[in-house]
Amino acid sequence: MTEHIGFVGLGIMGQGMAHNLLKAGFPLTVWNRTTSKTEALAEACAQVAETPAQVAAQSNIIVICVSDTPDVESVLFEKDGLFEAIQPGSLVIDCSTISPVATQKFARKLAEKQTAMLDAPISGGNEGAVNGTLAIMVGGATADVERAMPVLKAMGKTITHVGDCGAGQTVKLVNQILVVNNMLGVAEALLFAQAGGVDLEKALQAVEAGAAGSWMLSNRGPQVLERDWRPGFTIDLQQKDLRLVLEAADKFGTPIPSTSLIFQLYRTLQKQGLGAEGNHALVKALEHVAGFAINE
Repeated sequence: MTEHIGFVGLGIMGQGMAHNLLKAGFPLTVWNRTTSKTEALAEACAQVAETPAQVAAQSNIIVICVSDTPDVESVLFEKDGLFEAIQPGSLVIDCSTISPVATQKFARKLAEKQTAMLDAPISGGNEGAVNGTLAIMVGGATADVERAMPVLKAMGKTITHVGDCGAGQTVKLVNQILVVNNMLGVAEALLFAQAGGVDLEKALQAVEAGAAGSWMLSNRGPQVLERDWRPGFTIDLQQKDLRLVLEAADKFGTPIPSTSLIFQLYRTLQKQGLGAEGNHALVKALEHVAGFAINE
């Protein structure tokens, strides 16, 4: 039997993910708070629901991709939420990045309606969402992961079952620590190269194939050189994730000095009204300290 998929949340990541589910041949029902974001998917033959509850009534597997913990709770449990109409035997796949503790609480509540939940946060930026090459970190029961695998493979390239419910969210926070610290290194290195008077494009080409190479360097480094701040992932969303990191690190008693500094640097950019720019605009905070800008 072909699973009928529901998709809730058609933002910068969800759009591409939902389109890839259609391309994979899944029947798809979508909902988004801003209805205009459903138009392209409707043209591609997705059904458009009026409420999350209507998505649940029409779907066996429901993917959620929204911004923050309160947003997931809202689409699940508020009036006209998924919980009102979810069918026994359904599976919820939450691709948002939220609190691991809240994830476990939501899973227990859904179990009251014989519905399983996977936390399956994603990484790879807008490019990965569009191209179906996301990395997906999955927490939950093995049987539920196996059931979800065709859906996950339609949206991502690297799918890793990392443990029980909540583990996916914890590993996603590990990912975000690495992403932002990597971007800080890219920013420092490019500023250093600019000050040293070398050709920035050649410098980037020289180092990205060696031990210093990384996804952030290869994908965001060129954007910095072009001063292209279009987001694969916005500063505002990055800050939400870092807030989750800081909260968890405080609970764990884990020192994260570099990540804490980056959180403060991003905050200065938010205060300048730059929260909608890509997370690679972190370099702007260092440019302000340095008194000069890259390629300007």
